[in-house]
Amino acid sequence: MHFNIISLFPEFFDSPLSAALMGKARQSGILAVDFFNPRDHTTDNHHSVDDRPYGGGPGMVMLLDPLVQSLRSITPESARGRILVMAPSGEPFCQAKARQWALEKHLTLVCGRYEGIDARLADLFDIEYVNVGDAVLNGGETAALHIIEAVSRLVPGFMGKEESGDDESFSAGLLEYPHYTRPEAFEGHAVPEILRSGDHARIAAWRHEKSLQATLRVRPALLAEAPLNQKDAAYLDLQPRRRLGRNLNIALLHYPVIIEGKNSGCSSLTNLDIHDIARSSCTYGLGGFYVASPLDDQMQVLADILHHWTAGAGGRGNADRKKAFSVVRPVRLLEDAVADLAARTGQQPLLLGTSARWADGKDKVPQLSPSGVRQWLEHSPVLLILGTGHGLAPEVLALCDGIMRPIRYLDGYNHLSVRAAAAIVADRILGDIY
Repeated sequence: MHFNIISLFPEFFDSPLSAALMGKARQSGILAVDFFNPRDHTTDNHHSVDDRPYGGGPGMVMLLDPLVQSLRSITPESARGRILVMAPSGEPFCQAKARQWALEKHLTLVCGRYEGIDARLADLFDIEYVNVGDAVLNGGETAALHIIEAVSRLVPGFMGKEESGDDESFSAGLLEYPHYTRPEAFEGHAVPEILRSGDHARIAAWRHEKSLQATLRVRPALLAEAPLNQKDAAYLDLQPRRRLGRNLNIALLHYPVIIEGKNSGCSSLTNLDIHDIARSSCTYGLGGFYVASPLDDQMQVLADILHHWTAGAGGRGNADRKKAFSVVRPVRLLEDAVADLAARTGQQPLLLGTSARWADGKDKVPQLSPSGVRQWLEHSPVLLILGTGHGLAPEVLALCDGIMRPIRYLDGYNHLSVRAAAAIVADRILGDIY
């Protein structure tokens, strides 16, 4: 593996590329590293490599010509390999990319500085922007080291034991299990008995379970892509975790909603909405599902439906549907739902509205992403308000503490049924974990 590093500060790499396995790999010829300094390709007395940005703004931008000449000085052209530019705007670096790039013969890493690199570099070369984490660094050198080490250790011959690169964090989509070595006991803390048993099958199962536990506790989002099986899912379901869904409640509002044009009014209750949203509420472990209508005849219809599926023939014949309908709470108005939720939880709930309209910058109520709602759920009960008809009336949205972003806003058509929207929003907020 041959690395080309373009950097204004090649001395930054002296120690890390000479130490431990990295140094041994370079000495043995498994790795080769060449440095190219853009300052060597400047023509003015000050060896300038940056200038002010067009359009104004703070900071400086790396000049294009020294970077271009540095890249062109890598000959033949095939010796450049993939050209990777360290940038916060790049694609996230991960173990899968490390594995892919370890198969390359050459990699060129461009380390930016200042406010960034002249964007026309991408017009002149086939480059890939790479991001090693959502944090701001002084320059790309630290990020380049991150990539060099992750890729190098997967190159054949780099590791003392080839399989060591496979049995580690992220390689199987999970965080790594805990490790122990001698002594067996230290200040009252013993090595787990199973690791001393000699039973390799039990040890492998224990390690896998510990990896599942660690991932669920520290990086639960990884589980969405991890290669899990039914046994893994059953094991995870038994583990303690933050069940944020208990703080999330739904209110299906039939008044006041938009019914025609921009007019507010009252819509009719729909059997399917109640069935499907109740099932979604139960599936995602929500705190409750309020169905609100001020009309007597509509409340009677709701009472009949609930009786059928909880105390009547429907409930006796379908236990799953009975369980789903157990979360339904009939109320007349939104304020009744808010009062009931506050009484049940001992906290005033935050009101989260829904709308198919994207914010225009003039809205006083903030639009929230799913992660923003999860932050709310960490500390407070939340009432997610769904509107029937053509959506919630403006006076309801004005009462909300926040409004969910539209589910779809890039492709024009955005006319989901309220029951479909309820399921999608619940899944985006809670997923499989929360």
